[in-house]
Amino acid sequence: MQAIEASRKTLRKSEPNKLTSSGSSLTVTFSPNVRLWGETNSGQFSHLGVFTLGARADSYYEYLLKQWIQSGKKENSFLEDYMQAIEGVKKNLLRKSEPNKLTFIGELSHGHFSPKMDHLVCFLPGTLALGAHNGITSDHMEIAVALMETCYQMYRQMETGLSPEISHFLLHASQGSKDIDVKPADRHNLLRPETVESLFYLYRFTGDTKYQDWGWEILQNFNKYTRVPSGGYTSINNVQNPTSPEPRDKMESFFLGETLKYLFLLFSDDVDLLNLDKFVFNTEAHPLPVWTS
Repeated sequence: MQAIEASRKTLRKSEPNKLTSSGSSLTVTFSPNVRLWGETNSGQFSHLGVFTLGARADSYYEYLLKQWIQSGKKENSFLEDYMQAIEGVKKNLLRKSEPNKLTFIGELSHGHFSPKMDHLVCFLPGTLALGAHNGITSDHMEIAVALMETCYQMYRQMETGLSPEISHFLLHASQGSKDIDVKPADRHNLLRPETVESLFYLYRFTGDTKYQDWGWEILQNFNKYTRVPSGGYTSINNVQNPTSPEPRDKMESFFLGETLKYLFLLFSDDVDLLNLDKFVFNTEAHPLPVWTS
C-alpha cells in the first residue's frame, strides 16, 4: 500500500488539467483546482479519456479506503480522497438498467457515458460495505447491496451461471429485452474473485445468508463448467453455451489465492476468522493487520 501513498503524492503535484494515464485508461487528477474524475468546480471535464473503476484503475480506489483503515483511521487524507472518489462515482458513473432497474457502474469514454461494467468492478460492493462498517455514511451500504444484486445477476442471467468478463447494460428497454447484454469478445470467464469477495463482505456485515446461497450457486457452477478431470479448474471462453463452454486449459493463480479463499471465508462458521476489525485484505487477498497504535 506504500505505492498508493506514492501515487497520491505524485498526483497532488500534477499540473492543473493533467491526468495520470495507464495505457488507454485515464484515472484521476489531484491538482488543486481539479476534482476527481477531471471535474472542475464548474462541473466540466478538464480532460477527455476513459474514466473507469475497472481494469488498471480499481485497486487504487480500494486502497484509499483500506489504507485509512489500516492506519487505525488516523491518516484522514486517504479517507478524504476515497470519499471524493465515491462522490465522483455516484455523480458520473452510477446508473440503473432497464427493464429491471439493476444498479451498475459504467464508464465515461471521451466524455460519453458507456453502460459497460467489467467483472473487476464487482470489488466495489465489498469495499463500500467495508466503508459503511467503519462509520462512513449509510448510503454507501445501500449502494453496496444494490450493486451486489447486480453482480449476482451477471452470473445468474448467463446460461452457465457464470459471469462474463464484461457486461453491457441496457439503458432503454424494448420488448423482450434483458438488462444485460454480452458481446462475443467479452463472454469468457477467468475464474475471477471480485464477486465472491464482495459476497464475503456483505455476509459478514449483514448476516444475510442469501449471500452464502449466492456464493454456493457460483461454486456449484464453477464445479460444473470449469473443473477438469485431473483436478484443476480452467477458464472458459463462452459463459452462454452450457453444452460447449470451450475450456481454455488455463487456471489463473488468483483462483486459488483469492476466489477459493473468499469462498472458504464466506462459508466458514467462524465469523471471527480473519476479523475485519483487525485485518484488511489487499487486492490479492492477503490479510494485513490493522495498526492499533
